[in-house]
Amino acid sequence: MNTVEKIKKLKEEKKAIILAHYYVDEEVQKIADYIGDSFYLAKVASQTEADRIVFAGVEFMGESDAFADCPMAHMITIKEIKEMREKYDDLAVVCYINSTAEIKQYADVCVTSSNAVKIVKALPQKNIFFIPDQNLGDFVRKQVPEKNVMTNYGHCPRHTNITLEKLNEAKEKYPEAKVAVHPECKREIVEAADFVGSTSAIIDYVVQSDAKDFIIGTVDGVFAKIKELAPNKELHTIMDVQVCPNMKKVTLEKILDVLENETNEVILNDEFMQKALSPLEKMLELAK
Repeated sequence: MNTVEKIKKLKEEKKAIILAHYYVDEEVQKIADYIGDSFYLAKVASQTEADRIVFAGVEFMGESDAFADCPMAHMITIKEIKEMREKYDDLAVVCYINSTAEIKQYADVCVTSSNAVKIVKALPQKNIFFIPDQNLGDFVRKQVPEKNVMTNYGHCPRHTNITLEKLNEAKEKYPEAKVAVHPECKREIVEAADFVGSTSAIIDYVVQSDAKDFIIGTVDGVFAKIKELAPNKELHTIMDVQVCPNMKKVTLEKILDVLENETNEVILNDEFMQKALSPLEKMLELAK
């Protein structure tokens, strides 16, 4: 029995489901029950009746690899949040889902890249402290000018490393290609794109477009789903490497270990869990 067969057998025996982010390896996506972006996976996790959830992603999602960390998730401190609350009475702390459970405890609402604009618009507060991604926060600021959106200095290294110089080079090389990028990219990249959206939105845009050629400004793990749905599309990266090294730490062998030996179980005490859950529940409510 090979690794994939063992995983399938253990999933059935333990009434488990596997949730995989688009950024993990294609072979991991193939054995997942659900594949999607953070928002979609959060909804699935909140509604499933499975006894166990194996999360194929980075730590803040619920680890399948204890060392698959997300640098951006740690680019904000509780001290910074408390200082902003003291400075502004009318303040909503809006926390990108790419953050730790500890930080979520101190937020008013969580967001993902697919619903951040909608949720910030719906909040009654004028002052918004958007954490921890300054680039997504900047994108929201531009889309919701009626709010005072403030950010800290967090960022996703993979998206921030995408440069305008490299994008222009890609455009010269593929002049007919449409450019689709993630809002975690810097403003100059966002402004130069034909389409800006979450990972799932980028996939939908490429699959549904009449165009055949695309330059993609996000982690190239999304290519697997696009190729599955639209194998005729030509996909190009901007940088030579657009890989999330932490997502790549999730392997079939580690998925098997989680199911077989029940390793990396995420355990939170009830009080901690309720505080962290509150902004997630508010996100699901406002994003309906």
